[in-house]
Amino acid sequence: MAAREARGVVLGKAADKLFSLSGLFAVYKPKGPTSAGVLNLLKERLLAEAGVQTNGNKRNQVLKIGHGGTLDSAAAGVLVVGIGKGTKMLRTMLAGSKKYTAIGLLGKATDTLDATGKVTEEKPYDQITKGDLENVLQKFTGDIMQVPPLYSALKKDGERLSTLMKRGEAVEAKPARPVRVYSLSLQQFQPPLFTLDVECGGGFYVRSLVSDIGKELSTCATMQELTRTKHGPFTLEEHALYEDKWTIDEIARSLEHCTSLLPGEPSHKKLKTEHPGETAVSCEDK
Repeated sequence: MAAREARGVVLGKAADKLFSLSGLFAVYKPKGPTSAGVLNLLKERLLAEAGVQTNGNKRNQVLKIGHGGTLDSAAAGVLVVGIGKGTKMLRTMLAGSKKYTAIGLLGKATDTLDATGKVTEEKPYDQITKGDLENVLQKFTGDIMQVPPLYSALKKDGERLSTLMKRGEAVEAKPARPVRVYSLSLQQFQPPLFTLDVECGGGFYVRSLVSDIGKELSTCATMQELTRTKHGPFTLEEHALYEDKWTIDEIARSLEHCTSLLPGEPSHKKLKTEHPGETAVSCEDK
């Protein structure tokens, strides 16, 4: 406590409880803000509730908190958060499996591979059937090679590729790298739109998957919407706290509930045997 007071922090009961929180929980990231922006808002809410005040820009450094895998601004869904000693567990979460629901659009390609980018190509898609799409999905299941998108959180000389691209600098595509898709299934087909459920491992880009599917079908495609529905043992339906639940007490309850999830999480999942019309993928889109 003395160390906290030395930082210029005045502590009360709420602050004591806040600083005692430790472990992993999940929040809902809406479409729009960055993952870092959501985390900063969460920290501000908790510190304000605890009545914690510090000098200048050091306000957020008082609370040890981080997230376990970036979601694009245009994506929504589960964002795993580590608080206290839980921040040391986040690296494990980055390597864990994830599930997504993605909506793709046939016939158009963009520079970002999603709806936020500029259209770079248009091709006919009328000839594509549901069967064609289901057959193609089989090629993207299992251990595959994937080229990451140019607009991404990957870095070159310490800067994100997306930042370099927005500045108009020339950026070379990263080489294809091995990724794992546990399951991939077609949930809906209403041309030009199609909906996929994907389960994948770390480092997987759903945007690249949708784009590659379009190319395999001799057309083009871009991702319209993306929702992360599961990250490791944390699901959107059962564990993700929405903004109105971002309180010290709610997070304390969530941490207690989520502790039981962690020991049973397998480090490696076996590939699923798909039924007709269903395919498996594991992804992490940034």
